[in-house]
Amino acid sequence: MLRLSELKLPLDHGDDAIADAVNRRLGLGAGQMLSYNVARRGYDARKKSAIALIYTVDVHVADEASVLRRHAGERTVGPAPDIAYRPVARAPEGFSPRPVVIGAGPSGLFAALILAQMGFRPLIFDRGKVVRERTKDTWGFWRRSVLNPESNVQFGEGGAGTFSDGKLHSQIKDPRHLGRKVLEEFVAAGAPEEILTVSKPHIGTFRLVSMVESMRAAIEVLGGTYRFQNKVVDILIETGADGSRHVRGVALENGETIAADHVILAIGHSARDTFAMLHDRGIAMDAKPFSIGVRIEHPQSLIDRCRFGAFAGHPLLGAADYKLAHQCVSPGAVGRGVYSFCMCPGGTVVAAASEPGGVVTNGMSQYSRNERNANAGMVVGITPADYPGGPLAGIEFQRHWERRAFAAGGGTYAAPAQRVGDFLAGRASTTLGTVVPSYRPGVTPTDLATCLPDFAVAALREALPSFARQISGFTMDDAVMTGVETRTSSPIRIPRDETGQSVNTRGLYPTGEGAGYAGGILSAGVDGIKAAENVALNALHPGALDRALA
Repeated sequence: MLRLSELKLPLDHGDDAIADAVNRRLGLGAGQMLSYNVARRGYDARKKSAIALIYTVDVHVADEASVLRRHAGERTVGPAPDIAYRPVARAPEGFSPRPVVIGAGPSGLFAALILAQMGFRPLIFDRGKVVRERTKDTWGFWRRSVLNPESNVQFGEGGAGTFSDGKLHSQIKDPRHLGRKVLEEFVAAGAPEEILTVSKPHIGTFRLVSMVESMRAAIEVLGGTYRFQNKVVDILIETGADGSRHVRGVALENGETIAADHVILAIGHSARDTFAMLHDRGIAMDAKPFSIGVRIEHPQSLIDRCRFGAFAGHPLLGAADYKLAHQCVSPGAVGRGVYSFCMCPGGTVVAAASEPGGVVTNGMSQYSRNERNANAGMVVGITPADYPGGPLAGIEFQRHWERRAFAAGGGTYAAPAQRVGDFLAGRASTTLGTVVPSYRPGVTPTDLATCLPDFAVAALREALPSFARQISGFTMDDAVMTGVETRTSSPIRIPRDETGQSVNTRGLYPTGEGAGYAGGILSAGVDGIKAAENVALNALHPGALDRALA
């Protein structure tokens, strides 16, 4: 099988255009191409008057060797990669003690799935509820301002990614094509097959709910056991005579202890009490950079026109997205990076708090992406130098601004909001305009400068006009900014070695967004797969990886 990339065709090409283009590009005669399939489809919208589709195609030809010789050295022609996933091990019958997975978000979900497929019968603990019950609690918060601290956008089956745009693309290096394994498992669980080929796949919240349920059922059939509303409150650690530390189990909030030699820590970026417990237990951790800012909303039609011109609304293009970045030079923000985060075409801004007395925003879209507004995080990069005080200081930094936002919104979980025109002019908003904010439980017009650090305010005021030069109308007066966006990524990294284990505690596998090793559904799923493989290899060959790395 050959792979041909960067095959460009008009947006409205005919049914036979791909086959004809492949034959011309490879110089194939009649009957030489036996079959083809589309591996990837994207688009090039740099010229709005001539938007093109860009294909990567896998082609089966009669004489592959001669075609490869004829195109030797060409970057766009070569053998198709082997993308099949192969398990690294198989558990012996009755393997014990069973590995534990803490957290049922994307990383924990795929760690559990791969362990189950290898026969390890994992135990999965999650502090929150099953996804259907969690969804009811989350919608209850949005509609009635009733927050359940253990069942919300951050906590429960499916993790924070359940209430998002369901984006399934990433910029991680993936030489083993583990991302393909993630997508294939999602398709098996009910996702549309197009996610295997489109360049920017997404699913949306409603589909994610049923998919998560399907994957849980598959794990349980393979011997895995889920225990929801079971918060892990301690890691049981044995210290050897030589000072070495090894996990021996976990303790639950109900007082129960579970023996385990291998514990995957997939707790997500908002498990603040768990981070504190891990710190108390001496688990190595470091403060890491993250970002803070707001959600910004524009009419989706404005973004579509700016990105696609006359082709706005074309069914193959869908709702337009954007990706923006700016490096600041103005006083008070020199060197700060400002960038769009988690852009949600045709979506809504959602309440994502997990603690009483704080306001947190995030973005969400359904598969259709047909809501009135586009929204994205507009966030400013920060480093531990901005919040000195040790590994947990970033949590307190987040909490401080979330509480300021809660107060600015009126103390009811309404969020502080401001028209972009007012923000740039440095005046508080007293009313909002033509762009109706989508955040529920509601917004309070105010001055967002009261609930953001001064450097973030200065950076955003410099960056927004820069972004308007790329997307005309981006600084329209009535565009709405809603605060605050603080949970862009974990403020903590839990360092691990080449075997995937904590650098100072054997048997503990920090994984996914919460440990600082992922940023989104796809990368978290890939990291979960790697964690499961590391558990399998370390469990079946104790010390082998350690010795190999010594």
